[in-house]
Amino acid sequence: MIAMDPTITAIRIATPDDAPAIAAIYAPIVQDTCISFELVPPTVEEMRARISATLQALPWLVSEDEAGRVSGYVYASRHRERAAYQWSVDTTAYVRADVRGQGVGKQLYAALKRVLVDLGHCQAFAGIALPNAASVALHESVGFELIGVYRKVGFKHGVWHDVGWWQCPLQQLASPGAPRPMAAT
Repeated sequence: MIAMDPTITAIRIATPDDAPAIAAIYAPIVQDTCISFELVPPTVEEMRARISATLQALPWLVSEDEAGRVSGYVYASRHRERAAYQWSVDTTAYVRADVRGQGVGKQLYAALKRVLVDLGHCQAFAGIALPNAASVALHESVGFELIGVYRKVGFKHGVWHDVGWWQCPLQQLASPGAPRPMAAT
């Protein structure tokens, strides 16, 4: 575990037992906003399966508050399927509503980036449904830069939405060895 400021007491690798808390953070985002393009919130069992599958290859981290409750999460997923993309990842972060704007997302991203570098990844990407000023500010504050926008790519709540893509270099580019899977750490 990594000690943090008073808002966060630890950041650690998620476990399948975190699925109920993660699903509870994510469900209102799916139901009430266009931030996620999922239309139906995943069940706790679906979330448990996602965590387990992700951790085979890539990191999924959670933050805990002073009461030991999950206050946010961040994870990486494959950027694309082709082998030449293996050094690049997509990233996702969500924070519990009552602690948004308190630096939880920044700390989660700092920890995620360290793990990704340790595993051998070189580039991180984030897709942000627009408009979403809070997510744009978070990503830009941790080193992501806008690289383009997919126009009217997602339809949710009766409206077409753009998705902006941000990129963050994680480390110097060279002739890299294959990234190590998270399960090997």
